[in-house]
Amino acid sequence: MRKNFDKAYYDRFYRNPKTRAVTPGAARRQAGFIAAYLKYLEVPVTRILDVGCGVGTTLRALGKAFPRAHLHGVEYSEYLCSRYGWEFGSVISYQTNRPYDLVVCNDVLAYLEDAECARALGNLAQLSRGAAFLGILCREDDGLYDPQRTDPQQRLRTAAWYRRRLNRHFINVGGGLYLKNPPAVTVWHLDRLG
Repeated sequence: MRKNFDKAYYDRFYRNPKTRAVTPGAARRQAGFIAAYLKYLEVPVTRILDVGCGVGTTLRALGKAFPRAHLHGVEYSEYLCSRYGWEFGSVISYQTNRPYDLVVCNDVLAYLEDAECARALGNLAQLSRGAAFLGILCREDDGLYDPQRTDPQQRLRTAAWYRRRLNRHFINVGGGLYLKNPPAVTVWHLDRLG
């Protein structure tokens, strides 16, 4: 796992318009998609957890979409925890007494070794009682992203590797959104992927 998620890392991949991986506007659109789809499916969202929440753009945008929801950010970066007040923790081992309606884990899992990643996916299933949004670059995405704006320390696994593990706990409903299996809402079979 990458150990150095310091100010320089976030300046490069989050803040500098010439080198950042994703614009703040793209993160807000992503949150808008997540919120719109969950509202369409009538998944109740009162508690949102973002594991690896970074600078918090997605979490804050989800808070605007679900203004009554309790928001909680967890980060492995001590720098970000100090700067933004996130709780320090890892996607592999973070625990809670009460699962969340929506768990977000964006651009985190590719930093982990295979065994750690498999444990993290199981942990995400434990943390979620309704839905999860997972943003993960896969080996098949080669050529679809700018390598100059992507941290080379990420491990690009196959989509099949993730699907085998995710299908144990979730139903893929597209766009990086997964519902806990069995879903508490109706999802037509043609809307399910994989």
